[in-house]
Amino acid sequence: MHVTRSLSWPHVVEIIIAHPDVGTLTPVRMDYDARVASKPDPVTRILKRRLLAIGAVLVSAALIGTTGFHVIEGWPLFDAFYMSLMTLTTVGYGEVHPLSFNGRLFASFIMLVGVATVFVSFAVLGDTLLRLELADYFGRRRRTRMLERIAGHYIVCGAGRVGRSVVLELLQGGAQVVLIDNDAERLKWGAAHGILTLTADASKDETLREARIDTAAGLVSAISSDAENVYVTLSAKELNPSLHVAVRASDEQAEKKLQRAGATTVLTPYTYIGHRLAQSLLRPHVLSFLDVASAFGKTELDLAIEQLRVSSGSVLSSKTMEEAQLGRTYGVIVLAVRRQSGVMQFNPQANIRLEDGDVLIAMGERQKLKQLESALSA
Repeated sequence: MHVTRSLSWPHVVEIIIAHPDVGTLTPVRMDYDARVASKPDPVTRILKRRLLAIGAVLVSAALIGTTGFHVIEGWPLFDAFYMSLMTLTTVGYGEVHPLSFNGRLFASFIMLVGVATVFVSFAVLGDTLLRLELADYFGRRRRTRMLERIAGHYIVCGAGRVGRSVVLELLQGGAQVVLIDNDAERLKWGAAHGILTLTADASKDETLREARIDTAAGLVSAISSDAENVYVTLSAKELNPSLHVAVRASDEQAEKKLQRAGATTVLTPYTYIGHRLAQSLLRPHVLSFLDVASAFGKTELDLAIEQLRVSSGSVLSSKTMEEAQLGRTYGVIVLAVRRQSGVMQFNPQANIRLEDGDVLIAMGERQKLKQLESALSA
């Protein structure tokens, strides 16, 4: 048996097992996400530490009292424990057995120290709970204020493996993200990455409105249920008809329904993985190059493929490809030009003239692509 491992998807390990007996290649898919190991919630850590400290102090006081009454008065351990418990809790049922002078001195000490310990413990616990409530309240207000000012962001519905991969890619591209999920535990991952999160049902209109869908640049629905993805797509397109909506689908049947619901882009992860596995066998070098150019694979080359819009008033507007000299001036390769009419012209010739609103699909180093973007938008 021969095993090879590929990391072509950031969070998917593709294992190809070759069986010597049958001579076939069997792809096995294993999901993982090393970066989503949820960090303990700092608020929860504080509460646990204080509860443990309070419990340790109370247990220590009870043990000291039990040991003292047992040694000084010679009482059985249970009677000594019962007397200590009555003293610490200030119940005041009366002495279990008559106390000697030394016993009364020790009981006085337990009363002063023990009762003070109990009250201080309850005060610390109350202060902690109050602080947590206030932190949660101000956290909600801060999130509301940030959502009121946000614009040009991306909404990601679903904090599962696919949703987290989408968020990481968007963050790498410098985009603002609002992550929505109905599971608060899964959203802790987003909070740890400094992302705005909403614990709510993404298919409801009020949730999308709260996420400022009217000012969003796009929405990704990566929920595991196709039915919920359809509802999210319908709600999103109704609230913002011009919004670009990308959706995950489980099969081809769901893909067609999502397209009818208004989804701009529909991807099926399992079909995509199957395609990449086949390409890794048939055209491994082509696949490696595309991974490098699309920043899908890790490499020392800082290459990327970007879409750059020609703005009105740009110095490159109304120039032909030959006059613009993009390759010589900026060191980039223009793969295609998308006209405002939607026509895509691949491998544009030298006589093609750039017009306002055209979108260039260019490949090159990130820094040089940024320079070209500045020239196109100036």
